[in-house]
Formats: sequence, C-alpha cells, structure tokens
Amino acid sequence: MIRFPALVLAVLTCIQLQAQRIAPILIETKNASLVLNVAGNQRVLQSYFGRKIDKASIGKLSGGREAYLTAGMENQFEPAIRMVHNDGNPSLDLRYVSHSSKQNGTVITTDILMKDPVYPVEVTLHYTAWTNEDVFSCQTIIRHQEKKPVMLTQYASGMLHFNADQYWLTQFHGDWAREVNMVEEQLTHGIKSLESKLGTRTNFYQTQFYFLSLNRPSDENTGETIAGTLNWTGNFQFTFEIDQRNALRVRSGINPYASEYFLAPNETFTTPEMVFTWSSNGKGQASRNLHRWARNYAVLNGKEERMVLLNNWEATYTKFDENRLVELFDEGKKLGVDLFLLDDGWFGNNHPRNDDKTGLGDWEANKTKLPHGIGYLVNESEKRGLHFGIWLEPEMANPKSDLYKAHPDWILKLPNREEHYGRNQLVLDLTNPKVQDFVFRIVDDLLTQNPGLAYIKWDCNRSMTNAYSPYLKEKQSHLYIEYTRSLYKVLDRIRVKYPKLPIMLCAGGGGRTDYGAMKYFTEFWPSDNTDGLERVFIQWGYSYFFPANTISAHVTSMGKNQSLKYRTDVAMMGRLGYDIRTNTFTPQDIEFTSNAIKTYKRISPVIQQGDQYRLVSPYEEDRAVLMYVNETKTSSILFQYFTTPRRKNIFTNVRLQGLDPLKIYRIREINLYPGTKSGSPENDKQYTGEYLMSIGLNIAPRGFAVTSNVFEIEAE
Repeated sequence: MIRFPALVLAVLTCIQLQAQRIAPILIETKNASLVLNVAGNQRVLQSYFGRKIDKASIGKLSGGREAYLTAGMENQFEPAIRMVHNDGNPSLDLRYVSHSSKQNGTVITTDILMKDPVYPVEVTLHYTAWTNEDVFSCQTIIRHQEKKPVMLTQYASGMLHFNADQYWLTQFHGDWAREVNMVEEQLTHGIKSLESKLGTRTNFYQTQFYFLSLNRPSDENTGETIAGTLNWTGNFQFTFEIDQRNALRVRSGINPYASEYFLAPNETFTTPEMVFTWSSNGKGQASRNLHRWARNYAVLNGKEERMVLLNNWEATYTKFDENRLVELFDEGKKLGVDLFLLDDGWFGNNHPRNDDKTGLGDWEANKTKLPHGIGYLVNESEKRGLHFGIWLEPEMANPKSDLYKAHPDWILKLPNREEHYGRNQLVLDLTNPKVQDFVFRIVDDLLTQNPGLAYIKWDCNRSMTNAYSPYLKEKQSHLYIEYTRSLYKVLDRIRVKYPKLPIMLCAGGGGRTDYGAMKYFTEFWPSDNTDGLERVFIQWGYSYFFPANTISAHVTSMGKNQSLKYRTDVAMMGRLGYDIRTNTFTPQDIEFTSNAIKTYKRISPVIQQGDQYRLVSPYEEDRAVLMYVNETKTSSILFQYFTTPRRKNIFTNVRLQGLDPLKIYRIREINLYPGTKSGSPENDKQYTGEYLMSIGLNIAPRGFAVTSNVFEIEAE
C-alpha cells in the first residue's frame, strides 16, 4: 500500500477540485451579461447581471447569491420555491446537475437542471436571451417522482439579485378610466410587493410592469435601470426585498395567494416567463428594447400593419338595427376607415341584449335588431370596401340568459353564498373542458358561418369574486392557475385554426395588459377613458412597455374644450380608430377626418414600427412631446400635446433624438384642420440631425388653448 504525505494529498485534492470546477454559465445579449456560477456545494449562484463584460472578467467572477432560493433550509428570506413532501418535510435543497444551451438565429436558450439529493425532485431554470433586442426571460420547470402529490406553496418564475447604494422603483397603478398612474419611490429595508388577486381582470388596479433603477432614479436617457414584467394573464406578484446588507432580491411569478398547488408525480409545473431588460441609458432605451422584442416575438402579427376602424358603441350603444348599422358603414366609407366594428348589443333572443343586464352567454344574433343575421352585415360592409368585426365577451354570463339556466354548474360561484355580480354578470368556469369547448365554439361558429368576418374584440368586464369551481371540486386552490391555463388552451385552439385573425384584447379598459395574452392578440384596449387629455397620460404610461401598434386609441366625443384635431392627434400616437357620431360632423370635420386617416396610413409604418423617444414628459411639464424614428433614420413623426395651458408656462426648445447627425432634415407640420396654416416658426425649415439633437426645435405655439401639433421630419 502506497502512502502519500499529507501535503501531497492536499495538493492532489486541490487539483481535483479545480478540475471539477464548472465554468461560469453565461447568458448574454448584445449589451448585457447574466453570469451564473456553481458553488462548491453545487448550489447555482447569480454572480453578475449588468453591462456586457468580456471573458477575462467573467473568469474572475466567483460567489454570488443563490439564483433560485428554496424554503426550509438555511435561507432566511422570501423563497422562490417552497415544497412540502409526502412525509411532511417542508424543505428543498437544489443542487446543480447539468446545463445546456441552444441557439436559433439570434435567440439563445439555456437550461440549468438541479435536483434534490434526498427527494426525487428536479427543477430546471430555463433562460432565453434575445440577443439583438437585449431582452431576457426566465421560467422554472418543476417535476418530482414521489409516490403522492407534493404541495407547492411558492413557485416563482425567477429571481434577480442586485447590489447598489440605493434602489428606486417605478410602478403603475390605477382603476377603471384612470389606468397606469406612474409612481416612483425609493425602496427601503423590508419587502415591497406589487401584486394582483383579481383572477380574470388582473391589471384592473395594478399594471404588471416595473422599472428598477440602481443608485439613483433613472430618467429617459440616463441611469442604470431594469424593466420587468411577467407573461401571465392571471394573478401575479413582484416582490422587492432589501436585506440587512442592503442587497436587493427581486422575485417575479404567479401570485401564490390562495393557490397551493398539489403537483402529481411525473406532472410538470411550468411557470410563466419572467421577462426583463437591462439599460445603462435610462427608461427610454429599456422601452425600445421591449418594443422591438414585442414586435418581433411577443405580439401576434407584430410586424404587420393595423387597420383603422370605426366602432358603433358611442354612436348607438345597444340601441340599433340593421338599417342604422348600414348607415354607419356608409359613414365609415366616406371617412376612409378599413374596418367596421360592431360592439355589444347584437345578440340574445329570449333575453335580448338591450342593456348590460341580460343576454351574455346567448351568442346568436338578435332577430329583431338583425333579422338577416351577421352574414348580411358582413356582405353589406364588404360591398362598401370595409372589413367587418364583432364584439364578444365569451368568458361571462348574465343570470338572465339561456346559458345560465341550462348550465348553472358552468358558473364560478360559491355553493352556499349569495351570487355576487360585477357589471350584472358572472364568470364561466373555464377550468371545465365543456366550457372550454363552448367558448371555442362561440368563435369558431361565428367565423365558420361568416367567413368574411375579419376582426374580433374580446372583452372581459369583471374580476373573480366569491369564486368556486364546481368542476375542480376539492382542488379549489388550483382555480386561479387553472383558469389562466384554460384560457390559453382555448386561445391556442383558436390560433391553430385562425392564426392571423386580428383580435383586440379588452377588459373594461386596461384590465388585461400582459404579454402572456399578447401572443394571441394584435392589440389591446388601454382604457374606457377616451378623453384626449386623459389619454395623453394613459397612452404615455403604456408606451413604457408596449409598442404603438398594440395600443388602441380611438377618437371619441369625450373631452371638454378639446378640438377634433386634438383628439385625433392623440389617437394617432397609437393604433388609430374612431368611436364617434360621425353623422354630426360638419363638412370641415369630415374633410379633416378623411385627410387625417389618409395621413395616418401614410405615416403609420414609422409610428407602428419605429423607435419611440419620449422627449418631454407630461409629468414634468404641461405638455407631452414624443417622436418615432424609422430604422434607417430617414423619417420621423413628432407629436406635441399641451395639457394645462397657463400664462406662466415658458417652454424651451425640444431636443430630438434617434436621428442621423450627418443627415439634413426638413420639418413640416401636418394634420392641420381645413382652412388653417401652420403657426410654427420651424415649419418647412431644414436642419442637420446634429442641430436637431443638440439645439432642438422651438415648437411651442402661441396662445393658451389645449392644442397639439404633428410634425413630419424627413431626411432630404
């Protein structure tokens, strides 16, 4: 037997450990790096997240904080995952097993497999990096092979760790008709939570997006900031926890409130994606990263042009007939819109939909209002060169409906409590496969019977209260999760059969505004508040996370002391539409609107596909200024909206962004009302891009009215 001296054994052991050391796991995009390391105890650690670093620097990184914190072991802070095993043990110890990466074009996915050394449990962290867009995502895949179901009480999609002197959180809260109010605050020790427990209309009070700024508040162009969201159309939760050493943990995922999940053996629990982007150039760059990612990957038909529509809601509400609708087709044709959208009120016979109290669930055309059915309307609109679209709220039912009477067991309601109504309606139990089939058939029957149907507005006007699923029975804690999964199952079926059909996502305004849903939808309805002045702030808020082609913006009669031009200019910053009594328009109004639609169609490629720059915030001045620039930097559209005109206001030059400093640009004010001329001193002048970005434009008009301007900036 050969005996080695203790010193030699120590050296050999050190060499062996070095040989076994796992190289850093690098997840990176064009401008950012996320580096994970495997510790000596085989825990996976986040060692770095920030500006892209070179391989030499990556090789020197060591240590860090656990990338996916578990409960029940030595962790004393909020866990990413908590599991109770068959024997009652509430601990989980996740050790590194392996990792692998795959590349598909500029998209790279990385899977990190971890297992518990005592229990047959495995967890995979699945990362995606969209290299060119500078966007990351993380989701978690959980499996086990115990004999009986285990209980999950926490199941975050992922965690991020930060070390900075200060942390500043920007969040967006609101209510019906006053969505996305922006608030920025410094985080202090303890836990800050942004969350929703509403089930269906989950963004009603809290939009599921945030900015996190490190060391100081970031503005549009400066500061290190992270923008984050969750791809989930259900209850969500973001927690921000600062510990005793001033380190910050950000945890994102499904809200586990009332949602203990009993995971069966060999069943897979996959969390939604936590999406995030890093910027060293403030909120503006973070927004542009998300916009490009959304158009390229996250939104249905994200690169395709959107139609300009005319909606009948404000013109008729639920009081209409065939003849009035055909008149509206003629009005739409005169204006030059692409699509007519028939809103609520077209269905129900035993319980006619003449108000919001009856008929939901009975999706057959009302024979009194529409004796020739939907097909007649499709044909009449097509004769006038218009596409035809229709409103649905397929997840809901009124108690006064044939559906409710025939299938009371299809309703989410407590068995021994009074029914609780929101907008006089109840939520269908979408976890029931029969209800899923019913909802799918609503859409499929309409499209099969009316193949010319070209657009759907999918509404959802209440959240879950007093909710109990007759189908789930003893698994009531699965309701919130299974409802969202079931919604996706229905939408998947629709998209398999109708992959390109434009559908608007609506939930009584901005109640559903998430990228989990947007892969099925082309656009969303931000708010029932269409007052032009209010929409400046609402659309500004959504622009932080959504590109212009997803934000539906309609010209309506709402808005005191606001001209038709002002309301039109505001709607042009998104997906333009109309919901207004056009039969009350003057000849000048008709001429202006017709020209505005032509103008919008001409410039919409820049607005809908260009990079957005927010130049002057309405939170900081009594005006809002923003611009869109196309990819080649040859064309730009600038919008200016005044919000509170007062004599005290002194407006300085607006410095533009995103242009080519060497190009020469001509400035031209467009979308003017008939009989008016531009009063801007900059109209029809030429400047270099460098001048426009360094000196800027004097575009503040004289006078003290709520006014607006649209400028087209073209390279000569």
